[in-house]
Amino acid sequence: MYPLRRNRRLRTSEAIRSLVRETIISPNDFLVPLFVVEGKGVKEEINSMPNYYRYSLDLLEQEVKELWQLGLKSVLLFVKVPDNLKDNKGTEALNPNGLMQRAIKTVKNACPDMLVMTDVALDPYSSYGHDGIIENGIVVNDATSEVLAKMSISHAQAGADFVAPSDMMDGRILSIREALESEGFINTGIMSYSAKYASAFYGPFRDALDSAPVDMVDVPKDKKTYQMDYANRIEAIRETEMDINEGADIVMVKPGLCYLDIVREIKNNVEVPVAVYQVSGEYAMVKAAAEKGWLDHDSVILEQVTAIKRSGADIIASYFAKDVVKLIS
Repeated sequence: MYPLRRNRRLRTSEAIRSLVRETIISPNDFLVPLFVVEGKGVKEEINSMPNYYRYSLDLLEQEVKELWQLGLKSVLLFVKVPDNLKDNKGTEALNPNGLMQRAIKTVKNACPDMLVMTDVALDPYSSYGHDGIIENGIVVNDATSEVLAKMSISHAQAGADFVAPSDMMDGRILSIREALESEGFINTGIMSYSAKYASAFYGPFRDALDSAPVDMVDVPKDKKTYQMDYANRIEAIRETEMDINEGADIVMVKPGLCYLDIVREIKNNVEVPVAVYQVSGEYAMVKAAAEKGWLDHDSVILEQVTAIKRSGADIIASYFAKDVVKLIS
C-alpha cells in the first residue's frame, strides 16, 4: 500500500521549495557591525577577520552609503580608541567630540535615514580591557553603570537612535533608561545584550578593537564575573526578563550558532524583538575553512543565517550581512 501523504512532493523543484519555504531572509533582517578608527583614508583589514575592515570617518561615510544601496538600513558602531586615551574610568567615552560621537554624526550626515545603534561598554576605552571600572581587583557594578548612563546620553546627543549596552552589569538598563528619560531622549531606544555569554568566540573582535583584558596583577584575567556561564539556560531567561522590566526595547543573545536553543527559549518567553549576534569567531571559522576549500562559503553563510532566523531571531547582527544580501539579491 502506497502512502497517501508523500512529503517529497513539496521538494520536487526549486519553484515548489521556494513557495512553501518557512523562513525567508531579507536585507531587513540585518544589523551591520562597523569598526571605526581615527585617521583619513584608512581601510584596514582585520587580520583575524578576512575581508572585514576598520574605517576612518571619511571611508565610513562611503561604506554606509553602499550599505544603504544594498537595502541594509541599520548599523552597529564600535570604535578603536588610541591607547593614550584609555584609562580605568573610560573618560574618553564621555568626550562629546570623541570618535564614537563623530562616527554617529558621520553616519547620520551621510545617510540620515540609517538606523544607528552604538556599543555602550567601557572595554574599548579601558586601559585594562574590561567592560567596567576596576577597584581592588574587581569589576565594580554600580559605578560602571553610572558611567554607562552618561555614555548613553552622549551618544543620544550625537544622534544615535539606539544604544546597545554590551557590558552585562546588573541594573544598567534601568540606569540608562532613567538617564535618557531625564534628559528628554524618550525616543532613544535600548538594545540590551541581555544574554551575553563568556564565550571563546570573541577573539577576533577583541583583535579588531584591541580590547582584550590585559594580563596584570589585580586585574581579572577574563570576563566571567559579569558575562554568563555558557552552561546555563534558565539564567538567560531571567536576565532577559529583568532587562525588559528595566526598559529594554530589544534584547540580544550573543554568540549565535551555539546558543540557538537560548534564542528559542527567550523568543517563547518575551514579547519584544530578539536580536542575535553572529560573532567574530563564527565569521573567522567560516572564512578559514572556505580558504582551505573545506566548505562552500556562500552555501554555509546562507544556511547559518537562516538557522539563526529560524530559531526565533528578529534581528541578526552579522559580519556576513553584505555577502548574504548580495547572494539573495
